[in-house]
Amino acid sequence: MDARPEGADATADVHPAEPQGNNGRAIPSLRLRGVERRYREGDHYLEVLRSANLAIQAGEVVALIAPSGAGKSTLLHVAGLLEKPDAGEVYIGGVAAGSLDDAGRTRMRRMQIGFVYQFHHLLPEFTAEENIMMPQMIRGLDRKIAAERSRELLAYMKLAERASHRPSELSGGEQQRVAIARAVANAPKLLLADEPTGNLDPKTAHYVFDALQALVRASGLAALIATHNLDIADRMDRRITLQDGKIEEI
Repeated sequence: MDARPEGADATADVHPAEPQGNNGRAIPSLRLRGVERRYREGDHYLEVLRSANLAIQAGEVVALIAPSGAGKSTLLHVAGLLEKPDAGEVYIGGVAAGSLDDAGRTRMRRMQIGFVYQFHHLLPEFTAEENIMMPQMIRGLDRKIAAERSRELLAYMKLAERASHRPSELSGGEQQRVAIARAVANAPKLLLADEPTGNLDPKTAHYVFDALQALVRASGLAALIATHNLDIADRMDRRITLQDGKIEEI
């Protein structure tokens, strides 16, 4: 499946690239180098991320497992360029995001990063097809091209016959599969998901994860998925956790 829509890569410009070694390895879709994030609480700071390092390659699915309050959401927000780190750097496809202004970060999020949340956040007044078309048209794609790609993604997610249905006419699992299709509609390099199966029963959760993982493999994007579902986490390529603000493999 070709997940790349027509159009140039908006990040292929003069922004600093990630320094590379001589080992010939591919540039990770996501790399965090020495990332720190802290929040002021009264007269002191709460250190959430401390010299956090992470690399995720294209086609790789990584589970993020940590207790509530450990910093999972902060890590996803920093990786997704929703928050700036206080130190360190975030690279998306080898491009340093720290050097980008707010407009550049917004453009990179729109073009290179897809988000899936526990609740689908579909627009209720639009059909499944139209919900997937929306980010493509915001990007500037022609309506016809956006519609064709939306139908392709719905077919891939086994929802072709539900294209004209609004969210209220879809089951929870169907809604989440539409949300996943929407998240990858602009062919991002990186998919970030926060408990994407948290509201689903176990059977539906596994079905949705199967669809998500198949899409990641077929499109070659990288995925970081926060989850409390250990059965699903065990099916991913790697598992990481946060320990005293540092990212550790488990």
